[in-house]
Amino acid sequence: MIPKFLFFTRGVGRNKKELQSFESALRDAGISFLNLVTVSSIFPPNCKEISREEGMKRIKPGQITFCVMARHSSNEKNRLVSASIGVAKPRDENHYGYLSEHHSFGQDEDTAGNFAEDLAASMLASTLGIPFDIDANYDDKREIFHLSDKIIETKSTTATAIVEKDGEYTTVIAAAVFILE
Repeated sequence: MIPKFLFFTRGVGRNKKELQSFESALRDAGISFLNLVTVSSIFPPNCKEISREEGMKRIKPGQITFCVMARHSSNEKNRLVSASIGVAKPRDENHYGYLSEHHSFGQDEDTAGNFAEDLAASMLASTLGIPFDIDANYDDKREIFHLSDKIIETKSTTATAIVEKDGEYTTVIAAAVFILE
């Protein structure tokens, strides 16, 4: 069972109950009607990224669907929550890439997204034998990764939200959804 396609989505949900805020975030992301199974973070060889719209056409209600998901929630008023999925794709499509999950408090969309992207790219770079300083800032590492000609793309999908009401849960999710076809 190796996925042939993958799409990215994200969502935000709010409710007085944490589980219902998660359900609302899944609805916002368009994937609440699936039976989701979370898996670890490998971008399969020869897997093609498709748009969310195209992915939605390929899934059916109740379907067991594998995904990599980042999720975070809080009910503390004014708290900023974020969830991000990073991806690093190798130039050689026959090699696997990496996905990463990151969730945090207090990070805006760019900061959380860059962190997740850096995680995925660093994991792929170490697998491909690309030398880099783990403590360098991500912009410097990104240049090294792309100059190596072994990594073709890195990016992230991130959801952020601020808890608006004290006692009301806000949940954010980001997901990479696999399609087996």
